This record gives sequence, C-alpha cells and structure tokens, in this order.
Amino acid sequence: MEKSDFFKPALEWAKRRGLSKIKANFTDYESPVHFTRRDEEQSFVPDITGYRLGVKHYVEIATKEEDVPKKVSKWKLMAKLAGMKGGRLFLLAPKGHKAFAERIVKRYNVNAKVVYLQ
Repeated sequence: MEKSDFFKPALEWAKRRGLSKIKANFTDYESPVHFTRRDEEQSFVPDITGYRLGVKHYVEIATKEEDVPKKVSKWKLMAKLAGMKGGRLFLLAPKGHKAFAERIVKRYNVNAKVVYLQ
C-alpha cells in the first residue's frame, strides 16, 4: 500500500481527535504551508495540520521508506515547529510500520507521539 492510501483514515483520526481547520497534502483539502530549512533546498510539506484549542498540531503518516535521513529531517522540523507553538507532532503508523516509526523516534530523538493507525 502507498502512503496516499492511508490519508482517509488519518484524516478521520484527526477529526475524531478534535482537530479543526484541517489542511492536508491530499485531494479536496487546502494544502499546508511548505517549509524549507536554510541549509537545504528540499521543501517539506506536512501531511496534515490542524488546530485544537487554538494550538497547531502536525500529523505525519509514518511509513517505511528508503530515504530515512530525509524522513528524520522532516519529522524533526515538524516536531520543532509544533513545539514552538505548544503543539505536538503525531506520527500515525499503519499496521506493519509502527515498530519502524518507534525505532526512528528513539534513535534520532524526535519529539513525537507514535499512534497506531487502523
């Protein structure tokens, strides 16, 4: 399954979690803001963003991919942005991807909460 296959359950999770003003890097949704680090040319787009109680949260769909350094860089950036505004980064891990996400979070000290996505 591709990452795009997990967007609908992830968006449902975000709505159940009470997020409002949801933006998603998915069809029929307004796209979140693109971020670029000063020392990198690559821009990062959060999978999903939303507000709860006036605080912005970031949601990423955590799937196994070959380019781990790029994924770590993106997650660290999203965690930093969320933390600066009192929010959190949630990593939604589909079946078969949770252990991978937890290893990355632990190994690279990413400030994120890993949640199983059914």
